[in-house]
Amino acid sequence: MPIDLYYMPESPPSRAVLMVAKHLNVAVNIKHVNITEGEQLKPEFIEINPFHTIPTIVDDDLTLWESRAIMTYLCNQYAPDSALYPEDPEKRAAIDKWLQFDLGSLYKAICDYTDPMWTGSIKLDKQKEQTLCAALEVLDNQLSANKYVTGKVLTLADLSIINGIDYLTDVMEYDITNHKDYKFVAGWQARLKRRELPYYREICEDGIENLRNFVRTLIQNSNTNPAAK
Repeated sequence: MPIDLYYMPESPPSRAVLMVAKHLNVAVNIKHVNITEGEQLKPEFIEINPFHTIPTIVDDDLTLWESRAIMTYLCNQYAPDSALYPEDPEKRAAIDKWLQFDLGSLYKAICDYTDPMWTGSIKLDKQKEQTLCAALEVLDNQLSANKYVTGKVLTLADLSIINGIDYLTDVMEYDITNHKDYKFVAGWQARLKRRELPYYREICEDGIENLRNFVRTLIQNSNTNPAAK
């Protein structure tokens, strides 16, 4: 029986989970939840996930939310020998380290810095940008010596982190391509998107474009509405 995946294509964590499912050939039954219309607050969804967050999965008797927990579960349950999340304790620990870095440092910094754009503001906090830059530099340093985030093999760390980077660069349009401190991040991102993730376009392109256009509209409306400034 397919896993029920409560999902929104514009959500980076949702896309990360779907990437893992595609990579592992795990069947999912996608149930769209449009958070811009408050569908996550409907009683029937809160009954499934009282924190009303996406992505959420239901797999038989198991209900699980938090994208990185879902990603590791899919590997453990359906592909325990997958290189995405191997059983070797040291390799797994390295992946876990970078998943936690993504959750607690990088993706958090991306969201903290770009959040004002959701109100149509382009006045962003320089201190928060410095925090973001520090996290990007850590990632860039890692990728300067490795093909993938944890070494020579694509893992869950790559699939989680690239969705946050895409949100920063392709939705919020923060340019890293001409920045010397992030050249390895930019190269890794481009390589995965263009050549190494055959499911990337199907999963990501429409959601990214929709969200980018939505943010652009918010900013445009704010700039033309004096009451919103």
